[in-house]
Amino acid sequence: MSELVRPDMISEYENFISSHKKGHFMQSCMWGDVKSDWKWDAVISRSKSGDIAGSMALLTRKIPYLPYTIMYSPRGPVCDIHDKAVIADLLSGVRDLAKTYKAYVFKIDPDVLSDDTEFIKIMTELGLTLPNSSQNVKNFEAIQPRYVFRLNVEGKSEEELMDSFHSKTRYNIRLAERKGVTVKICGKEMLPDFSRIMLETGLRDGFVTRPQAYFEKMMDKMGDNVRLYMAFLDGKPISGTLASHFGDKVWYMYGASSNEYRNVMPNYLLQWHMIKWALEEKCRIYDFRGVSGDISEDNPLYGLYRFKKGFNGDFCEFVGEFDMVFRPAVALAVKHGGSAFKKLRRAVFLRKNRGKVQSSSKDE
Repeated sequence: MSELVRPDMISEYENFISSHKKGHFMQSCMWGDVKSDWKWDAVISRSKSGDIAGSMALLTRKIPYLPYTIMYSPRGPVCDIHDKAVIADLLSGVRDLAKTYKAYVFKIDPDVLSDDTEFIKIMTELGLTLPNSSQNVKNFEAIQPRYVFRLNVEGKSEEELMDSFHSKTRYNIRLAERKGVTVKICGKEMLPDFSRIMLETGLRDGFVTRPQAYFEKMMDKMGDNVRLYMAFLDGKPISGTLASHFGDKVWYMYGASSNEYRNVMPNYLLQWHMIKWALEEKCRIYDFRGVSGDISEDNPLYGLYRFKKGFNGDFCEFVGEFDMVFRPAVALAVKHGGSAFKKLRRAVFLRKNRGKVQSSSKDE
């Protein structure tokens, strides 16, 4: 029978997910602290010996103007993904919480590859569905990226990894160093510069960016599990990244690059420093995170795919977002309203902030 994780069980819970192959920073309670506008819970399933056999962290948030909530498990579950009994036990805990919180839907986007038909069969037999809209996601329409690059770094040296990169990638890493680009691990004092460059990046590439306060919260709540890397040229910050380490993985989470200095290739050098962090922590995986699933060269996002592909990682397609719908009429209404809201939010963001970046450029 599943259990709800109590405060006195947090240490046991964190030890389990950090040591499990399917462990993920988004399943940790520290991610719940970052996402403080959601309520964090976790359910566990125990083996006959009493040890944790599986877990699932849940984020729950109320829907505006409606008496219902949405429940979401980012990159859960953490368990043997082919153990149907454990997954069924975890889902029974989800159903109990859904009743308590009046959830209209439960969403989960597992860290499971799309060709795992056994896992898909288990999930569908347990009452979850893969909506058609989830299957047609090619870019970044889902909650989490469906397509990522992952680099296996286990047991490898810096020299072995560098030799495995595409020749152009190796050249660009060394070019950045020759041009005088330096990379430093920084504290929150550099977040104003990182956020400014991030805004510049978002306006250039057409996506909504996070405010500085969000990055401050990440660094406060995640502590040593997160690093801010900044690239400098002649003492001036020109690019930056935020990376997270948890268990046997390091993830590239956010990247910001100035329009003016992209020719000195700071982004390549930043990636190399984050990969070296994964080596320092004796990790198994360095995760570049999202790319487009449409890898045609006329896709506007093809440049991002080409950049990450140059590090010779594995192009991974995840299975997508499963839904367990409790109130179909509410789910339909929220789906259509949410799509319109995202488009409006993006348009307002671009219009509101374009002038800020232009003014900032003139001041410099």
